[in-house]
Amino acid sequence: MPAKSVSPVLTAAPVVAHVVRGGFVESVHRGTAVVTGPDGAVLREVGDAHGPVFPRSSSKPIQAIGMLRSGLRLPAPLLALACSSHSGQELHLAGVREILDGARLTEADLQNTPDYPLDEAARTAWIRAGRPKRPLAQNCSGKHSAMLATCVATGWDIADYRDPDHPLQQAILAAVVDLTGGPVSAVAVDGCGAPIHAVPLVGLARAFGRIASATQGPEATVAAAIRTHPEHVGGTGRDVTALIAGVPGLVAKDGAESVYAVGLADGRGVAVKVADGGPRACPVVLAAILRGVGITQAAPLAALETQPVLGHGEPVGAVLPVGL
Repeated sequence: MPAKSVSPVLTAAPVVAHVVRGGFVESVHRGTAVVTGPDGAVLREVGDAHGPVFPRSSSKPIQAIGMLRSGLRLPAPLLALACSSHSGQELHLAGVREILDGARLTEADLQNTPDYPLDEAARTAWIRAGRPKRPLAQNCSGKHSAMLATCVATGWDIADYRDPDHPLQQAILAAVVDLTGGPVSAVAVDGCGAPIHAVPLVGLARAFGRIASATQGPEATVAAAIRTHPEHVGGTGRDVTALIAGVPGLVAKDGAESVYAVGLADGRGVAVKVADGGPRACPVVLAAILRGVGITQAAPLAALETQPVLGHGEPVGAVLPVGL
């Protein structure tokens, strides 16, 4: 199905990364990035950040706020899991089971797409044990279990909780509009089966700035959960976990199709979208933008910047930021 229009986030995207092999640039990535201030003003813009994007899983902290506003109550580790694209390690699977148990539900009630764990070791062990793809193991099961728990808490029907017209999804839409400033220009089905909303990239940055600087309410509750339990948001070896753990006061969430959003404790927000949707350039671009706003912690930046180009299994180059 052809698109009705193409966002300037894609059409006006400048080159932001080079793929260098043996000193030769063999590929380039185009992308858009934006930094917003505590008041929402644009402090820096690479490309045109006012066009819409699907934030994909970067939306999850915003979606969790919509759930809290509707009556969801979870302890901090499980709330962080509700914001996650988890790796499918045992702590994640146990957390999803705990959310479901608390709502007197089971994995059979989950409607997210069955999959294997993201974590390589967990995935290998899962397959060796002869287990099929399951909703529990899929990286969005934390969000979906929290959606179900929200429905139980409010008395809403769980059978059609993914329907865009369901009260749960309407509450989440209201949170998206409120925190990003809107407008929502498109609604589609995310990879996990839940609705996803297209918003301006600059709105995504503003939302994360609001979340990270909040001192009360659901925004502050979500921010605290992410900061205190970064391992639930991603997992072992994940750059998003290293970033949250390594920079005091920061909240962050990565998303499919090369989207990344960050909020800083002072209210600044950062959002990045790489136009081709491939995963390798986005963390490198984000690291360059974060350095530009004064983030200097070596370990989390190294986790983002380490994107080697391999030749015969050995590093022979790297993905490098340009023009940032």
